[in-house]
Amino acid sequence: MNSGMSWQELLELIANATGETIYMVVIATFFTILIGLPLGVLLFVSRPNGVLPAPRVNTLVGAIVNLGRSMPFVVLLIALIPITRWIIGTTLGSTAAIVPITLGAIPFFARVVEAALDEVDKGELRPFYQWAAPRGM
Repeated sequence: MNSGMSWQELLELIANATGETIYMVVIATFFTILIGLPLGVLLFVSRPNGVLPAPRVNTLVGAIVNLGRSMPFVVLLIALIPITRWIIGTTLGSTAAIVPITLGAIPFFARVVEAALDEVDKGELRPFYQWAAPRGM
């Protein structure tokens, strides 16, 4: 039962790991919302029947989001090693883990935003449709 580590050392190790996890989650969540929210709104408004129809933009952004959602996280983690090294300067540690966590979460959050906006009653969106209408109408 004695592994050479006291309860005090074990609790310190758990506390440090918990702090690093909270740090990664908070930063990754911030950037996921910062990028994923506008992306989800773009997906919603650019639909063929959306506020600002842009089918080509919608198809392109939708394909990128679907590609990101379908990629396993481990593959994404390995594929992003050069980008992580370029942005952070290293591929090790909790700060380096923020990049793949964020880029892995953005597509999912964008689809959640799009689905949430799709569930809003169309009567509630009428002012936005009127705001986006061409001025000559």
